[in-house]
Amino acid sequence: MDMRMRGRRVLVTGAAGGIGRAAARAFAAEGARVAVTDRDAAALTALVAELHAAGVAAGPTRPEAPGDSPAAPGGGVGTVHPADVTVDAEVTAAVADAVAALGGLDVVVACAGVSGPVGTPLADTATAAWDAVFDVNVRGAFLVLRAAIPALQAAGGGDVVLVASDSALVAAPGMVPYCASKAAVLQLARAAAVELQRDGIRVNAVCPSIVDTPMSRGDLGIGLDDSAGFAAAPYPAQTADEVAAQLVFLASPVSRPVNGAALVSDFGYSARSSFPA
Repeated sequence: MDMRMRGRRVLVTGAAGGIGRAAARAFAAEGARVAVTDRDAAALTALVAELHAAGVAAGPTRPEAPGDSPAAPGGGVGTVHPADVTVDAEVTAAVADAVAALGGLDVVVACAGVSGPVGTPLADTATAAWDAVFDVNVRGAFLVLRAAIPALQAAGGGDVVLVASDSALVAAPGMVPYCASKAAVLQLARAAAVELQRDGIRVNAVCPSIVDTPMSRGDLGIGLDDSAGFAAAPYPAQTADEVAAQLVFLASPVSRPVNGAALVSDFGYSARSSFPA
């Protein structure tokens, strides 16, 4: 299926690794022009070098119109602005840099996130740990979305996808800050979708279950060099590339009627009844 992303101007946060890195690659492969941001400047530079080495050329900065010259054969990732999504001024600067470099903005994909304490009972959870998780997962998504609204309005509308989690809908013990923060991200997407619909801006969220990323491997004690990964785990895990495909779908014109939605990708686990049958 043609996702009709060629020439669309995309900003991906948290692009240094995991889902964000996969998203940057996926949007570029679909022909979008991508700006990336993360607090890890070296990793961002490595990402751009990787894509250039793979032959991903810089694509057009806007959708083609009648009379335009033919578009480049693919999209590109070439605009890097390191930023900490919890810092208002840095987010504002990163979004402004992306808008200036791309000639506008059509899509925002907020991938920056942290898991925080894993296996820590609520009674033992430090206030600082709670705040750190909410700062990145919720405040970060809010700051990015707020900063991007004027550019999306100027483009006549656009698409925003926030990375939430199935933990926004179900819970596991020892992860209260993470679960609560992802529920907040999901409701941020819904509330923003209702408010921004009049501007032609859609806001949706993806809610994946466990994704094979360096962060989840660290949380669950699986080494980065362990080729078996989650294969022996008593539950399924998806890849970052699979989540990236979900992000592309929600950000694309193909999903135009979808707004304020949570795309839950958890292999059907949240649909399963506990009835012993």
